[in-house]
Amino acid sequence: MTYRQDVGRKGEDFAVEYLKKKGYRIIGRNEEKKWGELDIIAIAPDKTLVFVEVKTVGGWDVEAEEQMTESKIKKFTRAAEIYAGVHEELIDDKKGWRLDVLALTEKDDGKFNTNHYENI
Repeated sequence: MTYRQDVGRKGEDFAVEYLKKKGYRIIGRNEEKKWGELDIIAIAPDKTLVFVEVKTVGGWDVEAEEQMTESKIKKFTRAAEIYAGVHEELIDDKKGWRLDVLALTEKDDGKFNTNHYENI
């Protein structure tokens, strides 16, 4: 595993724990299909189905948010649309579903600065 893969894996593990502490129920991780990958699928405390893209950086001069290019947002949206269409039973009729991004920057002490962007 490369350094970037290791940081990414640690970031996703951190993101799951972060979301659980905020009351989210995790229902899927790393859902990889021919139409794309979804890092985390969760139910928010208000019962909204949430697709979470985790972007993690550590030790290099780039912001995690910068990794969410227009192309990546389109792929993320498409993957979520397909998943939601196949799993309609997970969608609360009043709440629907949304896309979130967790932007994580690993600090020297191994902890993460966290920015949670809801409903991008």
